[in-house]
Order: sequence, then structure tokens, then C-alpha cells
Amino acid sequence: MSKPSKTKTSFYRRLLVAHLIDNGVNTVPAIMSETGMPRRTAQDTIEALGELDIETEFVGANKNGGYEIKDWGAINRTWVKKHLDEIKTLLEYPTSG
Repeated sequence: MSKPSKTKTSFYRRLLVAHLIDNGVNTVPAIMSETGMPRRTAQDTIEALGELDIETEFVGANKNGGYEIKDWGAINRTWVKKHLDEIKTLLEYPTSG
């Protein structure tokens, strides 16, 4: 299998982060722990969700707050959940196996 494009990995990374946030893994440290993603990548990915019309909001205080997905836009979150292991495999992140 050929290496996936940067466009595809960027898109899938955003889908994964949105899924994680929607399922309670909703802070930068938690996303880093779950995926092994560097801090800056996690932060940038959260910021980039808006480019896909996935609306996020930070709720709570800086120290103990977290992100919430307010609207998935045109993204079908059921599809993301169904293909989660495939997404993680493509990104070379641990799967739920």
C-alpha cells in the first residue's frame, strides 16, 4: 500500500480528534496521551476543525476545562465511529484492537 497523502492524513487526523473530543478525550493532554500526538499538532488540529465546519468550544476554566463539539457540520460522526480503527491505522495511532 502506498503512503497516504498529506491531505488524507490531515483530514483523518481532524476526524479522529473530533471523535475523541466528542467522546470525552477533550483536552490537549488527553489527546496527546491517547494518540501520542505532539502538543502542537493536537492544538493545531483542534484549531483546524473549524475549516471542516466542525464547531468546537472550550468550556470551563483553563486548568480543568475541555473542548466540546457543538456541531459536526457536514461530517457524519457515525461514519467516523464506524471507521475509527481504519482511521487510526492510517495515521499509525494505536487502535482499540
